[in-house]
Amino acid sequence: MIAFKCNVHAPEAREEHVPGLFPSVEVHGFFEVRAGCRTQNDPREKDTSMMEARLQAEFFFYTDRAEFKFKADMWTDGITERLEYDTREAWIFLRPAGFMDIKAGRQVLTWGTGDLFFLNDLFPKDWQSYFIGRDREYLKAPSDAVKISIFTELVSIDVVYTPQLDPDRYITGEFISYWNAPLGTFAGRDAKGASHKPDRWLQDDEIGVRVYKNINNYELALYGYRGFWKSPGGHTPSGIAEFPALNVYGASVRGRVGPGIGNIELAWYRSVDDKRGSNPLINNSEMRYLAGYMQDLGKDFSASFQYYVEHMLKYREYKKTLSCGPSRDRLRHVITVQLTKLLMNQNLELHISSYYSPSDKDAYLRPNIRYKYTDKITLEAGGNLFFGEKSHTFFGQFENNTNAYTSIRYSF
Repeated sequence: MIAFKCNVHAPEAREEHVPGLFPSVEVHGFFEVRAGCRTQNDPREKDTSMMEARLQAEFFFYTDRAEFKFKADMWTDGITERLEYDTREAWIFLRPAGFMDIKAGRQVLTWGTGDLFFLNDLFPKDWQSYFIGRDREYLKAPSDAVKISIFTELVSIDVVYTPQLDPDRYITGEFISYWNAPLGTFAGRDAKGASHKPDRWLQDDEIGVRVYKNINNYELALYGYRGFWKSPGGHTPSGIAEFPALNVYGASVRGRVGPGIGNIELAWYRSVDDKRGSNPLINNSEMRYLAGYMQDLGKDFSASFQYYVEHMLKYREYKKTLSCGPSRDRLRHVITVQLTKLLMNQNLELHISSYYSPSDKDAYLRPNIRYKYTDKITLEAGGNLFFGEKSHTFFGQFENNTNAYTSIRYSF
């Protein structure tokens, strides 16, 4: 699976101070109605791809010694026909020393250099939200973790410890149909998405480390991760999804190249439970590479280009043990182009994210228009368009899930 990285453009919100016990409390949020429909016929899903009314509230306050934040969403979901709730953030931030920060609790984490791509960022993502047209904010799911940052003259270090696996909110068929490779068929709302998720507290844990330094305005970083495949990286003989152990080691560099910003990132995904690549039920180890470039092409007009390669290791062993179904390519290539244009005093944003895989012969387009009608009201429309010659490739499997969506948001 390729990974995405997004830059969230949160709506402006008016900060209000609540008198009483915490005179410095800041309160803001939004109320939003968002709806979408499929443009293709998919017998496994509803014609409506999304129908929800959402309320988000955020509370932030601080003392001389600490900062606190709580953010939560509540929404009525017309697809699941349930009232849903999700705590997005609930953390405390401390600075016990001038060279150290500690942030503990539920938080949204990210690092790496890709634009809507993730290589060394092994924090959870919400693929279903992104592909049905929710705000880009929701691509990144929260982690229940402790983050310790240490700053020295030599290097800076981030350490993130998650006491229990926080997997991706991956596609299960509830909103989007997908190709179920172990069963060799498509799965949708009627799919039985059974999985064996590691859930032992302090045993099935994750740890991520980033060591970075700025040299002549170029940021160099090394990464390490010990944990599990974030989306199912294996399955039992009966097709139940599993999360095998995974170690990741990587590096990146980002800085000015000519008139723009360039970045290079690589990561070695070491599949701990199948180091030889001879177990067909577990993902093989991989190398992942990314090169990108971003530049302003004019006033309020920016563009970015990226080339991504996914290289399966031990490919000969993989081919030998493959019993049935279509095989993966040794190398998977993806090219991305993203364009953003701001108009009308930056109140109107036109954006398109495009992805094309010459190896899989599939593609994905995500056009989006966002208009800030007033300081409090934002209108949005967009789509998720999938194309592919084969039904089992990453983007091709979602072709019948092509959809259009619209929303109106009131911020406070």
